[in-house]
Amino acid sequence: MAEAPDAATAWRWLLERRPHTRGYLDDELVEIAHAAHAEPLLRALYPWPSHGALHFLRDGQADEHPGERFPYVLYGPAPYTVHSSDFIRLGEPATAGEAVALLVRHLPPEPRRP
Repeated sequence: MAEAPDAATAWRWLLERRPHTRGYLDDELVEIAHAAHAEPLLRALYPWPSHGALHFLRDGQADEHPGERFPYVLYGPAPYTVHSSDFIRLGEPATAGEAVALLVRHLPPEPRRP
């Protein structure tokens, strides 16, 4: 599976549903991916769809930074389930926009500089 070299490319491939990239076959990822991309604080992070959830990384190297975690959202039919970085359920927003807002409210202070 091809991995994007940077966050901007990863977002472009995710939104274009580029063949053979993470999440390209998953129709249920589309709505939350577009909502997350619309938020500058999340757009600055590397999107990492995996196991039915949209995760965010600082640089796309999931295995190299296991302790660096951000909130994530389980995608699928609404409601969405948003979890904190330590796997605590934060809520089940009814819309993708509400899920993104909840994610942003729980980001650590560091990534708030897009």
